[in-house]
Amino acid sequence: MSQKTDIRPSPIAGQWYPANPVSLADSVDHYLDQARLPALGGQVIGVIAPHAGHLYSGPVAGYAFAALRGMQPEVVVVVSPMHYPYSEPLLSTAHDAYRTPLGDIPVDQPSLSRLDQHLKETRNIGLERVKRDPEHSLEIELPFLQRALAGPFKLVPIMVVDPSVRTARLLGEAISRLVAESGWVPGKQVILVASTDLSHFYPQSVANALDAELLRRVGDFDPAGVIRAEEEGKGFACGRGAVAAVMFAAQRMGADQIRVLHYATSGDVTGDYERVVGYGAAVITKREG
Repeated sequence: MSQKTDIRPSPIAGQWYPANPVSLADSVDHYLDQARLPALGGQVIGVIAPHAGHLYSGPVAGYAFAALRGMQPEVVVVVSPMHYPYSEPLLSTAHDAYRTPLGDIPVDQPSLSRLDQHLKETRNIGLERVKRDPEHSLEIELPFLQRALAGPFKLVPIMVVDPSVRTARLLGEAISRLVAESGWVPGKQVILVASTDLSHFYPQSVANALDAELLRRVGDFDPAGVIRAEEEGKGFACGRGAVAAVMFAAQRMGADQIRVLHYATSGDVTGDYERVVGYGAAVITKREG
């Protein structure tokens, strides 16, 4: 990659995951190796993964990314929430690449421009490009992709500020349109990643109930229901808009099943079950034939 490339520096390496590349590779590989996947029964189109520090959510994230192990897509679309106060409903990066200790990942800026155009044509909602964003929930997935995938890939990063059904549906439609016009075969040239954690800071028993309802709606392939769960007080996910957008996109790309692969909480790592954060991993597939 050219020295003139405008690279987004990592604001979280050394805090949310190891800054040393050998230590980071070893820890991510460990999480991938520990995952025990069932037979997935179809072409993998994408995954849903948690985004806490690797120490806490890595054992769950390993299940999601193990489902991608050995795949060699040209492009990965990663959709995450934005936890910081930006005014635009959808954001992306103005940088040419993301940097992690494992190397630089080029951003597919031409695809982002086409995605921006599709969104504006539909409802005049575009992708606001930002520099040096502090968001962790997108970057935290990148080392897993770097270790799980069989080769280099380009990144289409999207951060969701407005987690409404309307915005999620528009974004999902725009992503599926981008995939179709680019000629990418879902699950081969392109894969989707949705980044979310689940309920925050409830006792373990309450978190388990809330998270079970949210994951049930994920497993039912009900993107609008995922967003409504929070409105109804029945389940919570900070990345609900990101998850719904990926689900809407995957449906239009032919996916017909979502399987929850693993669930745990921060309490399962720390031993503190009074205020836990929930983590879930799921895989989105299309039945063969």
